[in-house]
Amino acid sequence: MSVSVLPATSLLADIGGTNARFALARQDPVEPLLMESVREFAVADFPSLSDAARHYLDTTGATAQNGVFAVAGRVDGDEARITNHPWVISATRTCQALGLDSVRLVNDFAAQAMGASLLQPKDVVPVGGVGWNGHDGQDRTFAIIGAGTGLGVGGLLRRDGRHYALQTEGGHVGFAPNSPEEIEILQRMSGEFGRVSNERLVSGQGLVNVHRALSAIAGEDPGPLKPSDITARAKEGDERALRTVDVFCAVFGAAAGDLVLTLGAWDGVFLAGGLVPKLLPQIAHSAFRQRFEYKGRFSPTMARIPTLAVVHPQPGLLGAAALAQTGA
Repeated sequence: MSVSVLPATSLLADIGGTNARFALARQDPVEPLLMESVREFAVADFPSLSDAARHYLDTTGATAQNGVFAVAGRVDGDEARITNHPWVISATRTCQALGLDSVRLVNDFAAQAMGASLLQPKDVVPVGGVGWNGHDGQDRTFAIIGAGTGLGVGGLLRRDGRHYALQTEGGHVGFAPNSPEEIEILQRMSGEFGRVSNERLVSGQGLVNVHRALSAIAGEDPGPLKPSDITARAKEGDERALRTVDVFCAVFGAAAGDLVLTLGAWDGVFLAGGLVPKLLPQIAHSAFRQRFEYKGRFSPTMARIPTLAVVHPQPGLLGAAALAQTGA
């Protein structure tokens, strides 16, 4: 279906380790993302971002003046490398290849953060007993953490009526075990990876890593598995798969709480990433919130902070649209 008739000014992209999502944005402070323009492709099907973007433009008939591309990796000047995929992206070369006036590269969780600035209460599901009434126009500090192909981390500041996104690689913070079982998991993973970050546990591949570690502790070899195998087995009641998801949720909660302390994000945490909607029932009924709050002398403070699972279908593209809107 052609989208060329839509009043677009910007080409948007949300590039992860598995999927590339494209859309168009218009100048609208409330609803800048044109949802009907969204398309998704597997990154493995294209040699570069330029090729994927050209395919989107050609198949939809869309046109745009500039681009805002959110990428799952560190942006260093004109260049970005996808952490969990071999694409290397140059803003200059991409701009030339697509015939755009400008291309801006941003970290994917900077986009997630800016997307959070446009979220409404209907776009989130509170995890735990603390609700959220939406943005109130006051100065606020939020954290963003999300599990998907990797573990993304960012922040959102509202100051004097403007929003500012914090770009980080906080998913690569070292994993801190908090139980004898987690210490054993760390020991197993250290033998495999050396240094163990939170992303090694809280991500799609993290599910596989945790399951493999638990199997090794039990003296068993589970063979090759995909994240979807583990979630499917958990739904069927498989004990080790269920325990894997429990560990995932607990470490996710602990990491989210640590992020609040690090950023001073006393106004709340948005839980993003592709795995969150898929595992939301498990997260809601796990030790996630307990480990989030379990911060020693700060536990009473943590108990008052909302943790909000994002269920908006395209929060990364929404954030890219917000960045295109503001030029921030």
